Amino acid sequence: MASAARTSFIARIRDATPNMHRSELRLAEAILHFPGQIASYTATELAQMAGVSNATVTRFVRKIGYASFEEARQAVRAEQAAGTALLRVDREGAPSDGQIARHLDQSHGNLERSLARLDEAEVGALVSAMIDADRLWLVGFRAGQAFARYLAWQVMQVRSNVFTLPRDGETLSESLAGIGKGDCVIVFALRRPPKQVDALLAVLGDTGAETALIGDLPGLEGMPARWRLPCSTAGAGPLFDHVGVMALCGLLASSAIERAGAAGRERLRVIENIHDSLDEL
Repeated sequence: MASAARTSFIARIRDATPNMHRSELRLAEAILHFPGQIASYTATELAQMAGVSNATVTRFVRKIGYASFEEARQAVRAEQAAGTALLRVDREGAPSDGQIARHLDQSHGNLERSLARLDEAEVGALVSAMIDADRLWLVGFRAGQAFARYLAWQVMQVRSNVFTLPRDGETLSESLAGIGKGDCVIVFALRRPPKQVDALLAVLGDTGAETALIGDLPGLEGMPARWRLPCSTAGAGPLFDHVGVMALCGLLASSAIERAGAAGRERLRVIENIHDSLDEL
C-alpha cells in the first residue's frame, strides 16, 4: 500500500470509511460528492454543509491522516494544481453566467504566455533538428499523446522516419531501444504524467539523442533536455486549457515544413500523386 504521504485525498477517505462513526460517514459522503470544495471552505462551513459539528470535522481529518483541517485543505489544493479533475469540478448548480467569456479570456492568456516566452533561435534550432535528425520521435502520455500524434502527422508530410511513442503492443522499453545518437526526441510533459517520466528522460539522455520538452510540469526548466518549451495550461473550469500547447505544435509543424525545403516539397508531391492514384481524398 502507498505511504500516507503519497496516498491521494480521496483514497484516504475511502480507506478510512470502515472505521468511521455515523457523523463522520455523513461528512465523508458530503465531501466525496464534490471533494474540491474543501479547498475553499473553512472547517465551520464544511461542518454546516454536512450537518455535523466542528469536532467531527477535526476527528475526520485526523482519521484520514492529516494533522489539521488546514493541512487537508492544502493537500487538496496541491492535487488540484497537479491536475486531478475530480477535485477541480465545481458544485452542482453553480452559475454559468459568463462561462464562454471566462474560457475565452483564459485561452487568450494561455496562448500569449506560451508563445511570448519562446526564443526564436531556440525554436529554429529545434526545428532544424526535427528535419535533419536520422529519426524523429514524438513521445506523449495521456493528454500528451494526442499532441505527439498531431505533430508527428504534420511533420511526416515532409520527412520520413517519424515515430510516435508509446506504440500499441509494445512496452516503452522496447520502443526506446530504437533511439540513438543522431535522433531527435520531443517529449510532451503535461500534467498528470505517469511516474516513469523522470526515468524516461534519464534513458533518453543516455541514448545521445537530442531531446526537447514541451509541457506544463513544475520544474520543467530544470529537467534534462537540450530544449525546454514551457506552456501555460491554466483552466477556467475543471480541465486544463491546452490551446498554448496546440499553438506551439502548429508553430513547430509549419516551421518544419518550411525548413524542409526542396526535399520536403518533393515528398509532398509524391504523397499527392499517391493520393490521386488511390483516390483517397
